[in-house]
Amino acid sequence: MNDTITSTTCSALSAADEPLPGTAAHVTGWVCLEHPGGWGRDVVDGTALGSELAGELDARAKAAGVRFMFIRRPGRSTTDPARRTVLLAHSHPASAWCERLDIGSPADLLDLDLGVVAGPAPRWGEPVAEPVVLVCAHGKRDQCCAVLGRPIAARLSTEFGDTVWECSHTGGHRFAPSMILLPTGYTYGRLSAEQSAEAVRAAARDEVYAQGLRGRSCWDERGQVAELAVRELVTAGPNELAVDGASVVTHIDGRRWSVDMEERELAPRPPSCGAAPKPVRPVVATGVRPLG
Repeated sequence: MNDTITSTTCSALSAADEPLPGTAAHVTGWVCLEHPGGWGRDVVDGTALGSELAGELDARAKAAGVRFMFIRRPGRSTTDPARRTVLLAHSHPASAWCERLDIGSPADLLDLDLGVVAGPAPRWGEPVAEPVVLVCAHGKRDQCCAVLGRPIAARLSTEFGDTVWECSHTGGHRFAPSMILLPTGYTYGRLSAEQSAEAVRAAARDEVYAQGLRGRSCWDERGQVAELAVRELVTAGPNELAVDGASVVTHIDGRRWSVDMEERELAPRPPSCGAAPKPVRPVVATGVRPLG
């Protein structure tokens, strides 16, 4: 996709043989804070927010079981806005929602009970009906995210406007460019700009684009693999399939499938650029059986 990405980068090495299903970060609740300018390697390392505020937000996010992220408009800007956008989202298919609100400063997040993100929409802000697009462009975390992600975000913003954001680390830079759609939490990797646009268009039609799909974030690795295996056989809307346990997928119309899976081992490779090689053990679906 870009001539600066060589065969030695983590994304190129992963693309050789590592499957995408099951690789989305396991997240059900999202708190995304608009923060322009540079980010540190970790959003809560104190580089952007200061150590005290970052530490407090990190603790509260962990206690609430939500993912705290930075977002910014595509195209690098260092302008400090008078008001900052906050996106709150919940990704379980039984109650997926997304809200947008404005705050004056990052410290205003301390006035919010992040635990409510685990439940129904709190109605703190404006409900967001269209898909929200997050494209990882966290270059301080990994070069692949910046080099591959930023052009995708820029391209998508020309068609989808203010629904598109660059975002901080989403998990799995080796699958760059990496994109998350809220509120569903469906996560994509290795898509071209046009394929990424097709995924967003499908989400706007209440459909799930299959190519490059890594999984729905609310499920764990095996649950993601199971759901995607069923989606290869069944046409279903974003919120029409649920995973029971780790291997049984249920449609809202009552149909059920059991998915057989196994763990495989691939050659070790770096999980991010410059890191030491680690074993790669993906879980793959080996069969799908309808249940009575």
